[in-house]
Amino acid sequence: MPGIEGVLRRDTLLVAAPLALLFLLCALYTLFGVGMEMTAIEMTGGLLPPRAPAGADMAMAPATGAPGTGGMGGMAPVAPLLLFLMWWLMMIAMMLPAAAPVVLLYAALLRRTGAERVAATTAGFVAGYLACWAGFSLAAALAQGLLVALGLVSPAGMALTASLPAGGLLVAAGLFQFTPLKAACLTHCRSPAAFLAGRGLRGPWGAARLGLVHGAYCLGCCWALMALLFVGGVMNLYWIAGLALFVALEKLAPGGRRIARIAGAALVLGGGAMIAGAL
Repeated sequence: MPGIEGVLRRDTLLVAAPLALLFLLCALYTLFGVGMEMTAIEMTGGLLPPRAPAGADMAMAPATGAPGTGGMGGMAPVAPLLLFLMWWLMMIAMMLPAAAPVVLLYAALLRRTGAERVAATTAGFVAGYLACWAGFSLAAALAQGLLVALGLVSPAGMALTASLPAGGLLVAAGLFQFTPLKAACLTHCRSPAAFLAGRGLRGPWGAARLGLVHGAYCLGCCWALMALLFVGGVMNLYWIAGLALFVALEKLAPGGRRIARIAGAALVLGGGAMIAGAL
């Protein structure tokens, strides 16, 4: 019916437009490294001349005093919050393209079941999903600070400084691709319709709980892949874009499970070669 089709198109636009805006803002934040001493463009390939440090508010500015006495592994005291924001907004930019179809499906299910406040309820679902990745981002920021303090990650390049741990991380991420946990979480992410329809949670708060559960499945599927940013560089645009594209292929493309296993084998082989070269 034309009337129903018009309502569905309107709901899709009301959901898709904010998602697109959120993705754009997070991508721009990641690209230009807001609050960081260098932009992601500069860290990726030196395409632009480095900016001069602007003072103590720079996330990666050297702290004064003896090594290990300032902030997180020599970074300025304000660094922890900026580091968390960098990780969280980067995760949002990387994960939203793969998550958007699920969000749109959830909004469509709400409309078809006669739910009220579709936009607000869908926003609650997205908030729950992003909260799950906020938890991961906090853990990643803390891990980065610890690794920098131990000298295992470069404060400038934000990547592992030695081939042996980098190769080990590649192998671990590759092996994870073959685990039952990965298979279960990927199956959920590829076929979420039954999960969304069977929960019956209504209203923004119920939707937020549902989004949190879905986010946990998504995190269970992708956390090892996101950890690979420590291999290529946390703000390396090639790795950011490559991992985001791979996550989308895993979850949305036909044969996504096969793609996951092929990538796992490639990671194990690449990591093994890196370890062998370091010995």
